[in-house]
Amino acid sequence: MAVGIASLTGAPVLAQAPLPEIPGIEVPWPQLPPPTSATTAESEVPDEIRYDVELLGLDDVDLAGAFRDRSELGRSGRADNAGEIDARAQADVATIERLLESEGYYAGAVAVDSQPVEDDPARVRITLTVAPGERYRFAEINLTAPPAAPEPLIRETLALEPGQPIVAEEVIGAENRVRLVLPERGYPFVEVGTRDVLLDDAAHSGIYTLPVDSGPLSRFGAVRLEGGQPFSDEHAAVLARFDPGEGWDSRLVEDYRQAMVATGLFSTVAVRPVDTGERNADGTAVVDLVAETEVGPLRTLGASAGYSTGEGFRVEGLWRHRNLVSPEGALTLRAVAGTQEQRLGSELRLSNFRQRDRSLALIADVARESREAYDAQTITLSGRLSRESTPIWQKRWTYAIGAELIGSRERERGTQRLIDGRRTFFIGALPGQLGFDASDSLLDPTRGFRVTGRVSPEASLQSGAFGYVRTLADASAYYPASDSIVLAARVRGGAILGADRDRIAPSRRYYAGGGGSVRGYGFQDIGPRDAEGDPLGGKAIVELSAEARFRFRAFGQEVGLVPFVDAGNVYPNGPNISGLRYGAGIGARYYSAFGPIRFDVATPLNPRSGDPSVAIYVSIGQAF
Repeated sequence: MAVGIASLTGAPVLAQAPLPEIPGIEVPWPQLPPPTSATTAESEVPDEIRYDVELLGLDDVDLAGAFRDRSELGRSGRADNAGEIDARAQADVATIERLLESEGYYAGAVAVDSQPVEDDPARVRITLTVAPGERYRFAEINLTAPPAAPEPLIRETLALEPGQPIVAEEVIGAENRVRLVLPERGYPFVEVGTRDVLLDDAAHSGIYTLPVDSGPLSRFGAVRLEGGQPFSDEHAAVLARFDPGEGWDSRLVEDYRQAMVATGLFSTVAVRPVDTGERNADGTAVVDLVAETEVGPLRTLGASAGYSTGEGFRVEGLWRHRNLVSPEGALTLRAVAGTQEQRLGSELRLSNFRQRDRSLALIADVARESREAYDAQTITLSGRLSRESTPIWQKRWTYAIGAELIGSRERERGTQRLIDGRRTFFIGALPGQLGFDASDSLLDPTRGFRVTGRVSPEASLQSGAFGYVRTLADASAYYPASDSIVLAARVRGGAILGADRDRIAPSRRYYAGGGGSVRGYGFQDIGPRDAEGDPLGGKAIVELSAEARFRFRAFGQEVGLVPFVDAGNVYPNGPNISGLRYGAGIGARYYSAFGPIRFDVATPLNPRSGDPSVAIYVSIGQAF
């Protein structure tokens, strides 16, 4: 008998036929004595029938749990009449047979028995007895494929062997592997036909035959767009992590689709292979990748607001055109109004600039800041070329190089400095950054480490010209102590070389304290202070942090608790580890689809006069 795999009531099976009549299932319901009067009849005839169910034999083949999840009899234990119980019993017998067949027991049998419960005429016990029989196994595994098909690859991927039990779930999984793996190995047009299993009841075996048409072995051709086109086919090819002539790999196709979505320019993106009919010298097919797209809204308005004890109120609004300059040239206009900061800025960002995940940003910014350490009125013109990690493609190596021109009128805090008035600085900088990331996640790492180094040679004009170099190194590590606990640590250190602190513009010095530094202290509050307690900043900085990240489920959500301790200080000359300020606290995490939302409460452990007793921080992403 040739049969095919089907799936009924959630149970995958390898054989399906019309259900036969089930003999002997009629329940021998107890006979009630005839009533002597209408009153006694009404009082003795039960309104419903109650029943108990006993299952025998399925535990031997580990199917009892699967059956109970699907059992009709097991849903209630009560019925209005005998016919209703009969129908439930027949449905359960059919379910048991399908479960047995899904695991290769095609010679199984099910018997149903019912007996009245003594001293309770309205209750019966129904017993389902199962005899699984001998398990059927594959006698042969046959493939029917065109002569050019890679039969060894198909057999290796299918991974079904003679002598293996005929288990429906394993067979379906094997066929799905063929559909998945062959396109990864160069066959985009693979077609898996309908299986055929010929059962031998005498030998308790089956001959399995599967038709597979792999299609031609293929190589990538051109990348083409159909539909909305916010940029050219040439730029679309920049997003691909493959070149024409490379072997086809469906994983690279999906990566390309995600990169198209990540541009933010499309409302829909669908990709498909198209055989051009051309053949390479080695006989492989030339297959174009066609992206069918619809352009989404290109303009965005956004706003955010917040408050922190260290920085006061802050409101930000932005307007963005994602493709003002094609290809992928996004113009962003931003305005900030806050207690300590007012800012107007613009940025033209060319994403995927001649190479995927490389961007060119041109920035113009006018700002007024009133910090505890200084007041500053600043104009900045800058440009930056960078290679960045993204959630789609987290990179080991990243870099950024740029140039900055800064004009700034600044005045340090403190009575004497206010009297001295403002100083005007003209600064030129060539900042560079190099990073190595061996962690397992960009937004929520659980193992590995990261290292980043920054160097910025700068020339300053203020009462004469002078130069200096700003350096900063940052390293963090992550260790999974268990399935639910990650230990994380960070160290940061930096120094400014080549000039005295007081000659350097206050806005270019190092400061510590706050949510991204030593939690528990105010923003920029750690480090040297003048006689009036105002921060002076420094030429060197050292920061240390350690966290234990506990993650668990509560109220159906992924959440976490994070006890932490931070330490750090700023020094007027060179870096060292004397006089460290310590902060400790505990945080809560809510793990959303776009990353963890962080809520930290911290207190300084060795505060100085004027330091807060408690500080609160809210942000997106882990602290480091």
